[in-house]
Amino acid sequence: MTQLLTCISPVDGSVFAQREALSTKAASAAVARARAAQTAWAARPLQERIDLVLAGVAAVGAMNDDIVPELARMMGRPTRYGGEFGGFEERAQHMAQIAAESLAPIEVGEDAMFTRYINRVPHGVVFVVAPWNYPYMTAINTVAPALIAGNTVVLKHATQTLLVGERMAQAFHSAGIPEDVFQNLFLSHDTTHTLIAENSFDFINFTGSVGGGAAMERAAAGTFTGVGTELGGKDPGYVMEDADLDAAVDTLIDGAMFNSGQCCCGIERIYVHESLFDSFVSKAVEIVKNYKLGNPLDPETTLGPMANVRFATEVRAQIDDAVAQGATAHIAPFDTDDGAAYLTPQILTNVTHDMRVMRDESFGPVVGIMPVASDDEAIALMNDSDFGLTASIWTRDLDRAVQVGDRIETGTVFLNRADYLDPGLCWTGCKNTGRGGGLSVIGYHNLTRPKSYHLKKVTS
Repeated sequence: MTQLLTCISPVDGSVFAQREALSTKAASAAVARARAAQTAWAARPLQERIDLVLAGVAAVGAMNDDIVPELARMMGRPTRYGGEFGGFEERAQHMAQIAAESLAPIEVGEDAMFTRYINRVPHGVVFVVAPWNYPYMTAINTVAPALIAGNTVVLKHATQTLLVGERMAQAFHSAGIPEDVFQNLFLSHDTTHTLIAENSFDFINFTGSVGGGAAMERAAAGTFTGVGTELGGKDPGYVMEDADLDAAVDTLIDGAMFNSGQCCCGIERIYVHESLFDSFVSKAVEIVKNYKLGNPLDPETTLGPMANVRFATEVRAQIDDAVAQGATAHIAPFDTDDGAAYLTPQILTNVTHDMRVMRDESFGPVVGIMPVASDDEAIALMNDSDFGLTASIWTRDLDRAVQVGDRIETGTVFLNRADYLDPGLCWTGCKNTGRGGGLSVIGYHNLTRPKSYHLKKVTS
């Protein structure tokens, strides 16, 4: 029986798009075509692969006027923010610029008897499972360097953003990348599991929930397929007593609320030195009260609906649980809060780490703020989490920030900024946030394998 994948628009609850999921047989045939195409693709000159990928990126950019409202309808981000093409292009361009150096042989040494070096060679077929919250930017993190490195790529996108992979494939194919080299497949969970368990892929990159990452690893068990994961987050901010208060409030609250809080590295908890606590909270509340929650297609809207009613339901449950345990909610319900996908953003104080809102991933427009008396107290609270993606520190003292950052269990330390992905740095996490790393030279290392050459010369 054919399975339909359905995107329900959070804007009005209507069916926005549907696609038929491939049968396991058809999906296996598609992966076989990707494998057959990989050798010839890898044999093309590196610069040719780079040029084709960047042409595909440009073709996505040419679609941006259609993509922006389409994204609003699929996952609720307001059109006023212009979509994702800036970050999408920045990441692809950076990976293109560093490709030659990142993929160059590592020269170990040569003498009269031996030549020794290590090459970076593509895995083969890379399977990318991308999420809905930043559907273009998260996909390109792996798609661009995987293709540039000589892999073929199979992309499975989240059902909530059903049309993203289709658009990317259309753009890349129009730029000259062969259809079998980059494929977007509509797959059910069961077919995905079967493909992985049958050792169909040479490397898997998954971005999504902790439960989803665990399912990927279980499916791959015993196949020896590498699995890179970026999973949940509960990213903290720490505002020291010497911080630029206005900058800290503006950036951290934006980091907590932008995209309705649906950001991998969004700020979900904030610790403020007690001397600045009251001022920080007052300024934060004033910012959030002035948000406009509404239809994301309205250019005046600053906060759209959450991507799915069930996501909003979880955030409401966390807020209600915290308030029942003594937390103070500072934002009165907005008139446009419909009890479903349209959710009032919330700031909570009098919170503790006994509350789910300070421990479980919220992935919504809510943040808890706590006062702290010292660096030691802040570090202990920041590390009191099952997750570790980013941490944001606010101080004028660089040395102190580095000392604190060295003690935080996290993948990235930000100073006086937050909620940004620098493609020159490895995007990685620890604990339940996952394993592996994307972008930077390390991203190339994870999308290739080392192959050593120990060559003895014939001298007579």
